[in-house]
Amino acid sequence: MLAAIITPTDAVAVNSITRNVILPDNVHTALKHESLFNDASGIVLFSLALGAYTTGSFSLGLGILSFVKVFFGGILFGLIVGALIVQLRLQLTRTHADISAIVIPINIMTPLVVYWLAEHLGLSGILAVVATGLVHGVLSDRLQLTSTKLQIVTATTWTIIEDILNGFVFVLLGATLPTVLSSHNLSNIGFLFLIAIVLYLTLFVIRYLWVRLGAVKLKRHTSNEPQAAWQVALGGIHGTITLAMAFSIPTMINHHQFIYRDQIILVAAIVILISLSVPAIIFPLVLPTKQKSYSAEQLDHHVAQLVSYAVTELKQSNQPSEEVRQVSETLASQAKASQFINRKRFFEIANQTRQVEQDAIEKLSDSGEISSKTQAYYERFIERSAFQSSHRSFWKVLWHRFKHGIQRKLAHPRKNRISTEAMKQRRHEFLNKNAATIEVLGHVSVAAISYLDSIETAENRAEVAALRRTYTSRTRFASEHKTLDDDLLQRLFIQAFQFEHTYVQQQVAVQNITQELANHLNEKISTDELVYMQSMA
Repeated sequence: MLAAIITPTDAVAVNSITRNVILPDNVHTALKHESLFNDASGIVLFSLALGAYTTGSFSLGLGILSFVKVFFGGILFGLIVGALIVQLRLQLTRTHADISAIVIPINIMTPLVVYWLAEHLGLSGILAVVATGLVHGVLSDRLQLTSTKLQIVTATTWTIIEDILNGFVFVLLGATLPTVLSSHNLSNIGFLFLIAIVLYLTLFVIRYLWVRLGAVKLKRHTSNEPQAAWQVALGGIHGTITLAMAFSIPTMINHHQFIYRDQIILVAAIVILISLSVPAIIFPLVLPTKQKSYSAEQLDHHVAQLVSYAVTELKQSNQPSEEVRQVSETLASQAKASQFINRKRFFEIANQTRQVEQDAIEKLSDSGEISSKTQAYYERFIERSAFQSSHRSFWKVLWHRFKHGIQRKLAHPRKNRISTEAMKQRRHEFLNKNAATIEVLGHVSVAAISYLDSIETAENRAEVAALRRTYTSRTRFASEHKTLDDDLLQRLFIQAFQFEHTYVQQQVAVQNITQELANHLNEKISTDELVYMQSMA
């Protein structure tokens, strides 16, 4: 029973430990695929061992026949049921445009139902599920582009479920180990630890000889067989299935407490920890580290450049409009996380932009479009603006507004409890009463945005974008009574994403970026486009 528990390997753990090292493809493929049948054979042998312990008798011949029946019967049953479910999914795909809400529950229930049916027939449920999964893998290859949304939702759903289940098992281990350890004295724990080390070394030697003696054929012939052998041996990492089987040992057998349960759980846990720790230490020391062909600074630089290119092309290809400004500001958020604002440069540009506002107001006043009263109001508004010539006055304005806001709330707590409808009514009355003033606010803000666009460079892009967002919010406030064209917005976004892909293609063509960086940038653009399209759905 203990041998069956510690035999299965964990493909997820292998991928995690070898993520940053270069493991030969043939070795990595062997380690990834062996876990499918190691899990199944381990569970079948565990069931046979538990049955032998429960009944008190065991026949080698009957055991082999039972193993063959359970093992191959489970595979055959899984293939048949999997083929039927695949046909059902294909039919749903042909007859429905969007079947995510139907297929995802079917996918989640499939392994549970297949396992339950196979076990009731006396077959291996886990092998039946593995075979069904292989058939579904064939379906995924056939439907990779015909149902893109379904493929994305399915992959995301299973990733979440896998992470939850793996995390749950190890949380259960952490919660159970203190109880297991407290039930043994120190000398007994040391003896169990020694057993775990011996078992791990035995597994290591068997796996090494398994490759050296040719019992396993790697996909590609390697000239350094000893190296491949120890890599396969070291990559025998145990995890979720081992823990799951250890915890599935019943506490009571034939109305008596199973006294070996805690010892087996502890040995299995120690084997898991050793199998995780040893390759995590050795692999980075003996295998080459994966190196990217680009640095984080290069990635940030080209993200900012492709956004700038897309915004520039978008503005040149379309007439100025609120829709174009909104798309431009949304695109700027793609690079915002990697950009840092130079405060000195920010306030210098802010002062220059404030002067542009002042000039625009004076021009409107000279032409008679606004009264001297309105001009005076705007001049006071600019002086009270947060864009001052130093950071000290900036924080002074913020502190002034915060302090007076708190004072008003403390002085009139009930008056501040305004319903949403009342706030909407006040806002509507304000807009109607000050329509002319708000229109001038929009005109001045557009002048400021135009100035910011004209001075934008690669060096000041972050500061200009920060200022432009404030003025854009003013223009939106000034034009809230106007309805944006949703169809135009969608066309502009699609056009902008195409410009970003064009930038990447151009950079690859002139060999300014590597293909690896181009793939990363294209993936980011496609992900952003997918998020946008889902938000518009």
